[in-house]
Amino acid sequence: MTITHVDDEVIDGAAIRAFTGEFGDRATALPPVAIVIAAYNEEGAIGPVVDALPHTVSGMDATAIVVSDGSVDSTGKEARVAGALVCDVPVNRGQGAALRLGYRLAREGGARYIVTTDADGQYNPAEIERLIAPILADEADFVTGSRKLGSEETKDPVRKLGVRVFALTISVLTGQRISDTTFGLRAMRAEVTGAVRLEQPQYQAAELLIGVITHGYRVVERPATIHRRRVGKSKKGNNAFYAMRFARVVIGTC
Repeated sequence: MTITHVDDEVIDGAAIRAFTGEFGDRATALPPVAIVIAAYNEEGAIGPVVDALPHTVSGMDATAIVVSDGSVDSTGKEARVAGALVCDVPVNRGQGAALRLGYRLAREGGARYIVTTDADGQYNPAEIERLIAPILADEADFVTGSRKLGSEETKDPVRKLGVRVFALTISVLTGQRISDTTFGLRAMRAEVTGAVRLEQPQYQAAELLIGVITHGYRVVERPATIHRRRVGKSKKGNNAFYAMRFARVVIGTC
């Protein structure tokens, strides 16, 4: 099924109304930090991820927003039990569309800072403060973690090569050196997500990063860790397919 821009607006509008209807003031008067997670069929993984998130970041209150992107398992219920605000989307559109909706919920709910992490538990929530620190010090508007500066548990040589190739490609195309273009743990000023046009339903990490750089926002990297997925399976598909689609997004965005 092909989803058009009009369809996206209708889907987002209905999901936002249901979200605000369910959570009321908790959705419309968010704390300063919103931790946004896109999740698709992450039963068994999303609960521990939300449980591990901090309730305060650098002295500021924080809350988790989980966008359940067409999940047909207990992802939404599990995230709610763990304490997240959950926005249910009835159709699976992709991580990019889910994050775009999550950014909107965070901005319109009054959050000043947005942090993203993945639903699969590969990122370390203790590193969130390290990422948000340059923003609070007014040294950056957008901070992304980097496994190249930090560490990773994966031994997949093809995936490692892909990280290097895409980092070099985006660095050349944007004129800013980036060592890791696909890292999911990021921190940003909330207004950044409203200023950058986001259209990709999937592989949105590159689209957002390129857009932020080309709009003149200050972007920095910080060392971070990526662990192996311990529950469930990756939704990215095989390496060749992922690389081809990711490359198409990079070229189309630049």
